[in-house]
Amino acid sequence: MTKAAKTAHKETGLSRPLQRALEDLCGEGAYGVLDSGSGEIAIAAARKGVSVRIACAGAEIVAELIARDLACVETGARSGRKRLLVNQAGRSALARAKAAPENAFLAQHRALEVRKGPDGDKVLMDNEESPLAWLARRKLVGAAEFEAGERLRRDLDMGQMLPSVTANWSTTVSTGAAGAGRLHMAENLVAARQRVDQALKAVGPDLAGLLVDVCGFLKGLELIEQERGWPRRSAKVALNIALAALARHYGLSVSARGPVRSGGLLHWGAEDYRPRI
Repeated sequence: MTKAAKTAHKETGLSRPLQRALEDLCGEGAYGVLDSGSGEIAIAAARKGVSVRIACAGAEIVAELIARDLACVETGARSGRKRLLVNQAGRSALARAKAAPENAFLAQHRALEVRKGPDGDKVLMDNEESPLAWLARRKLVGAAEFEAGERLRRDLDMGQMLPSVTANWSTTVSTGAAGAGRLHMAENLVAARQRVDQALKAVGPDLAGLLVDVCGFLKGLELIEQERGWPRRSAKVALNIALAALARHYGLSVSARGPVRSGGLLHWGAEDYRPRI
């Protein structure tokens, strides 16, 4: 084992070859075909309905995966061939290994992802926390609509507009460097609230409450249907309409619009023209 591999094993509990094998086995539809003679495996995955070999692993890796209960061997009912399949313990170990040390055990139970915040800074977010992420992973919400909902969610959080979070306005205005920092935070808070107000007005009062429930309070569609007495699956239709209107307000689209489909030029202005605030 190399020095780098020993360091990775010490920090995460997984050597690099072991982690690489787990990553391959955790792919969608992936499995390992076990060679009973040599003990090695050929890792295959489904690609457009056809099983394709994507990697391989040696006998010592296979033995360690089984010994540490990170994968199990199953025998096919029809073919009778032995397959190596990663189990939940293996997926949890891989999630811990790939996460930052301070988030290792949180990543084991959550679908964490680093995204860019509204100011360009990196934000650690939980994909499973948002109902929109659940819908987007199942292709029930488009990419533009998902981004529009996430943008509204960030502004609701930044503007502290939900009842569970209250703003302390008593410390926003003071003197000195610290006061300037608090004032800057207050300006961002007010700007976020203004963006939310404009977005909800663009969507309309009939759909604004639905967006706040899903993007702000993170309510599931079944709960919304129960609370409002709606028929089953009607919340998904209403949410798609609301998100489409929200995406139009933000100017988000999965494809660019040419001059024929665009709204045309909205305003002419001279060189010294400045819009009114």
